[in-house]
Amino acid sequence: MPNSHGYGHDGPQLAGKVPQELVHKHALNEVLLTGWSTRGSNRHTVYARWPRFHTFYRANNRRFDSLLFVETVRQTFPLLSHVAYGVPFGSHLVWDDFSFEVEPQAMLIPQAQADVVLETMCSDVRTRKGCLVSMTMHAAVRLGGRHIGNARTRFTNHSPAVYRRLRGEHDLTEKHRRATQLLPALPPATVGHCLAENVVLAGTERAGRWRLRVDLDHPVLFDHPVDHVPGMLLLEAIRQAAHATYPATNSMVTGMSVSFEKWVELDTTAWIAVEPLRRNALKAVIEQEHRTCLNGEVTIKTLPVQTAGLSRELQPPEPSDGHNTLRPPPVSPLHR
Repeated sequence: MPNSHGYGHDGPQLAGKVPQELVHKHALNEVLLTGWSTRGSNRHTVYARWPRFHTFYRANNRRFDSLLFVETVRQTFPLLSHVAYGVPFGSHLVWDDFSFEVEPQAMLIPQAQADVVLETMCSDVRTRKGCLVSMTMHAAVRLGGRHIGNARTRFTNHSPAVYRRLRGEHDLTEKHRRATQLLPALPPATVGHCLAENVVLAGTERAGRWRLRVDLDHPVLFDHPVDHVPGMLLLEAIRQAAHATYPATNSMVTGMSVSFEKWVELDTTAWIAVEPLRRNALKAVIEQEHRTCLNGEVTIKTLPVQTAGLSRELQPPEPSDGHNTLRPPPVSPLHR
């Protein structure tokens, strides 16, 4: 079925990848999605294929990285915005909130190709003069036919003119020139990574508190120039903070629920703090200049090294009312 951007194929494209511009990536090898199809009013199926090895989204304990799950969902909302809701290229999609949970046992790397299917439902779709303003997206995700997790996100869409009013006139080159100096990294093993260049936390003198490392040359987190710290970097920061708090080598972040309250700027130090809430759960906050930019929770679990079948499986969101069991914290207006 044709769509508003001339990509006439509406269906699985498992032989290749969708064009980079549809998922807001410059590097083709970072594109995870392979196709899409529309199932009805505001219901869409999105197809992806996960790499068995990735330099950033690193598999651990024979399981795919939960942030690879998150990035797959993130790529889905620009895709659907463009192909299903007519959002023009050059518009800015801004995260309000995001939540997810995965079943660790279902995230085991299969022997066959890692084909992923996202059954999505979009709700509270708001338009103005025929243009998308905001919507909520729910996704139930399968890997190799087995349900592995759920996600929910709400985001807004802004034209270039509106985005300039929100962010002010800016010169990207100048913003990057004024960016904070890259701070020394924590040891990679303490935050669940192998490579120092993938560490996004720098130490402080206080337990449970870190500074954000912003590496503008990182090929995954800064795949293309932006005027603020990307949302995926913020989620990676609280994921690494959770690993630094619970440093078992066989631990895994299995869920998050966050609200994005302010943009995190490139030229000022941002601070990450976590504290225990309950078993396996941490409260996470990212601040900049004493203002909260991200607020939420992160769940981390210690997993068995050897697995023997699946534990309790997550169930997809109930389709009747469009609401996932995951609930975000109270939402403040803006972030990317």
